Amino acid sequence: MRLIFMGTPEFAVPALNALFQNKHEILCVYTQPPRPAGRGKKHKISSIHKSAENLGILVKTPNRLNTKEIINEILCFKPDAIIVVAYGQILPEEILEIPRLGCFNIHASLLPRWRGAAPIHRAIMFGDKNTGVSIMNMELGLDTGPIVREKMVSILSNDTTKSLSEKLANIGSELLIEVLANFTGESTEQSKNGITYAHKIKKSETKIDWSLSAAEIDCFIRGLSQSPGAWTIHNGTRLKILLSEVTNDQGKVGKITKEGIVFCGKEAIRILKIQRPGKAVQTWSSFIRGYKINSNEVLS
Repeated sequence: MRLIFMGTPEFAVPALNALFQNKHEILCVYTQPPRPAGRGKKHKISSIHKSAENLGILVKTPNRLNTKEIINEILCFKPDAIIVVAYGQILPEEILEIPRLGCFNIHASLLPRWRGAAPIHRAIMFGDKNTGVSIMNMELGLDTGPIVREKMVSILSNDTTKSLSEKLANIGSELLIEVLANFTGESTEQSKNGITYAHKIKKSETKIDWSLSAAEIDCFIRGLSQSPGAWTIHNGTRLKILLSEVTNDQGKVGKITKEGIVFCGKEAIRILKIQRPGKAVQTWSSFIRGYKINSNEVLS
């Protein structure tokens, strides 16, 4: 098929690679423009931009899609379909109507649960036992289009957003290839029940509330790992906690021990991976060898 691909983060890379390996003609890749990143705030191209260049595919990085120039450009490509995976821009109606087979989106949830920007984060943070991948026909609404194919995936007790994202990205790429190979035009409207929205994660909501139960805090930590990371304050130092496990210990809420146990509103967590500002992620045993924690100290 003659395809246009629109995507930006690492999550989209397996789908692009799968299309290329299955001999689809990828006419052009659209991705977000380079953004400042890292300590030096140097402009960095997206994961998809880098992958497309390595494959020798034409890349375009418009700030907006809803311009006459871009719409005419896509018209001239005459794509059979447009594939969208975590692109980061809403497609205008004029573009949605261009491909003869339509626009397909890979979304990392079982719609209509967790429509929006952060479905993997939210599914783990809220303690969902299952999630999945949906491939839908795109329409103007936010993730409201009919479902062409979907697959359920269990969320494991040690899954983080990073690990689950990798699994879902690979599953989504496999489903996409199946859909394109066997597309009949059939789809199923989303249920009107169970609609939830996975709003973009705000920095203001990433601080740990130690009064919550250990189970809730563990989900919160794993759902924000690796990025942006759940954090707490110890003696004025901001610490990111990136992996934990629940224990049945009891104690004063927020108290931390030298063994990495932190007491919660109910039970406790054991810190498995942690990060200081400007330092690499460490296991607790490595961290505590170079960081002092006294008895009866409380995290805030």
